[in-house]
Amino acid sequence: MGYPDGRLKLEKYSLGVGDRFAHQAAAQLDACIKAEAAGTTVIPVWNKSNREHNIVGSEPSSVRAAADAAVKARGWNHQYCVDADHIGVATVDRFIEASDFFTLDVADWIGKHPPRGAVDAFLNRHKELVGRIQIDGIEEPLRIDREKASHAVSPYLTAVTEAARIYQHVAQQKGKGKFITEVSMDETASPQTPVELLLILAAISDAGIPIQTIAPKFTGRFNKGVDYVGSVEQFEKEFSDDLCVIAHAVKRYGLPENLKLSVHSGSDKFSIYASIRRSVRKFDAGVHVKTAGTTWLEELIGLAEAGGEGLKLAKEVYSEAHGHAPELCAPYASVIDIDPAKLPDPAQVNGWTSEQYTGALRHDQTNKLFNPHFRQLLHVGFKVAAKMGQRYIKQVEACEKEIARNVTTNLYDRHIEPIFLRA
Repeated sequence: MGYPDGRLKLEKYSLGVGDRFAHQAAAQLDACIKAEAAGTTVIPVWNKSNREHNIVGSEPSSVRAAADAAVKARGWNHQYCVDADHIGVATVDRFIEASDFFTLDVADWIGKHPPRGAVDAFLNRHKELVGRIQIDGIEEPLRIDREKASHAVSPYLTAVTEAARIYQHVAQQKGKGKFITEVSMDETASPQTPVELLLILAAISDAGIPIQTIAPKFTGRFNKGVDYVGSVEQFEKEFSDDLCVIAHAVKRYGLPENLKLSVHSGSDKFSIYASIRRSVRKFDAGVHVKTAGTTWLEELIGLAEAGGEGLKLAKEVYSEAHGHAPELCAPYASVIDIDPAKLPDPAQVNGWTSEQYTGALRHDQTNKLFNPHFRQLLHVGFKVAAKMGQRYIKQVEACEKEIARNVTTNLYDRHIEPIFLRA
């Protein structure tokens, strides 16, 4: 679980698991226990962003408490982490005590002009990044002239400087080596090329950030809670090339030897799981996949399966979400694609059976009832349940058996098994 010098080290395979209302940690951990029984250790990383805490009205300590309780109850004797998800200098302090994994989100700093002379200074330090660069595992060498290198690195230097500022702020309070650092650059307009990733990693090394995971933006759409949209072949090439670039950068720039790719909004991206699995096995690499809010949807599915008051509450959540769709969707506009015309009318949903509700919501693309628009709206609609307060929580507790079964099945059968275990 660490380096010989005592620094915290993230294990090879890890899964970011969200738990909006801090009631499903044991059920999530059960999926990792099943993976262990099948021969592969997958480390759970419980993540929750500042925005989600503010919406739900929770504190980071609740994530830590739920994770610790689940680990103790299940006797889990492997690593586990609590992620301060998508934080910056303005939001990180509330996470310091409870978290041991920090996702440094610097997307807003990408594209900001670096200080005068910073690009030339970087390229003067890294003459090896101009010219022909052979990367093991990539058939064609990277070819970068100085103008191309300057254009490629310029949008990222300020972002790396900001990441270093956040990292140092955390390190001053927690101590160096006492937490895992991820740098997130996925929430941008364009995917990073292998050339850009190599330049970014060199800059991160210069800045003294001991990152263990990096989240670049890949080609295609990574919408919340639904499948990948884009060219699977192109994704696999990018993912594979990025793994090779990381391995090269680790050797060349002294970055942590366990540095790995992080796939954000990785929940339910079934189309690319085989590509991820093939690539990490081919290069004996690690990977971190964030599943985030699918657990909240499994809570709704469990409520609906239970029938009675559970189904009634699930229908009420949809009705309220439908009525407030614009405000619920606004913060997630870049990662959802909802056609309002394909959303069922709440009056229609109020007449549904448990099977109809769960069929529309559960991510089973072979089920003719499945409705990705319905699913995406409910994915971003957790604010509705948060406003219900204890009324929602009490019903979740009353339907614990149905919910836990769905949470574990979803995480293991649809995520862990196809990414980490399938032949």
